[in-house]
Amino acid sequence: MNASKGQCDLSSGEWIPDARDPAYSNSTCSFISSFQDCLTNGRPDTGYLHWRWKPYGCELPRFDANKFLNRMRNKSLGFVGDSVFRNQMESLLCLLSEVEEAVLVYHDETFQTKTWHLPSHNATLGLIWAPFLIKSTQAISKNHIQLYLDVLDDTWTSQYHKYDYVMISGGQWFLKETIFWENNTVVGCHFCTGMNLMELGMDYSYRRALRSVFDFVSSSEHKPLVVLRTWTPTHFEHGMWYNGGICNRTKPYKESESTADPVDVVMRDVEEEGFKEGVRNGLRLRLLDTYHLSALRPDGHPGPYRRFHPDISKKPQNDCLHWCLPGIVDTWNDMLMEILMGEEELISAL
Repeated sequence: MNASKGQCDLSSGEWIPDARDPAYSNSTCSFISSFQDCLTNGRPDTGYLHWRWKPYGCELPRFDANKFLNRMRNKSLGFVGDSVFRNQMESLLCLLSEVEEAVLVYHDETFQTKTWHLPSHNATLGLIWAPFLIKSTQAISKNHIQLYLDVLDDTWTSQYHKYDYVMISGGQWFLKETIFWENNTVVGCHFCTGMNLMELGMDYSYRRALRSVFDFVSSSEHKPLVVLRTWTPTHFEHGMWYNGGICNRTKPYKESESTADPVDVVMRDVEEEGFKEGVRNGLRLRLLDTYHLSALRPDGHPGPYRRFHPDISKKPQNDCLHWCLPGIVDTWNDMLMEILMGEEELISAL
């Protein structure tokens, strides 16, 4: 049974051993950020590279760069979100570089928003930095980010019309200290102790952000395929980013070993609610559900190897949010290809 036929749930399965090497390596791909280049940075184990995701009841085909590029001929794909999308874009660029190397044709001043062109296929890939999807500002000398729940981030809405496929996702930015605005009025906050504001929680802002996004998608004359990629779980143990948390496991979790972080569960539920509402409202919307397969991979993060040959004895800061490349994110792109291939078959059948 082929996954692209829509006959099984790609998000439900297990990781099984795979003797094959990844499609690319740190020596064959120049797109990997140093923070995710775990092998160059001295990670000693390589077992995390030799697992593949096996959905129950079908196979998930390995990414086929030729097929993907043919699908993308004369088309454009944009990723809208935060640094985890940068992680996924770098994986995609590496996978495609086995056939054609993308050319960087635009970047903003911060190098967070970028555009690449693949001239042989006239295909365009865009990475648009919009970590909240909605408008945000950070006042000087204040820790709290101002979030405008009913105003979208025009960094991406101004470019929306350029893309045939648009990927969107929220992430860990919603966990930051934030003050919420609606109708030009402060309505509450998240994590704002002592400010005499109503604590509405991170799920409130994420729910409102997704609602604003889908309202825009519904009202826009431009109708690309919109793909919502799900929340990315972290695997910090014995602390977090800021207080010594680590992720030093070397094997996937078995189903019985995985313990869901309550925050991850809440935010994943917000996405599911928003997605279902969007589908009910007739949006051209697909779900790239990477949450569960990623939750089973505590071994896939850079950990201390976000830096070049760290001195482990000095307990360096660990990255247990992003993913080593090559690695688990390549499977996300396997799934993305199946979504795009399935869309092509659907259009062909009409």
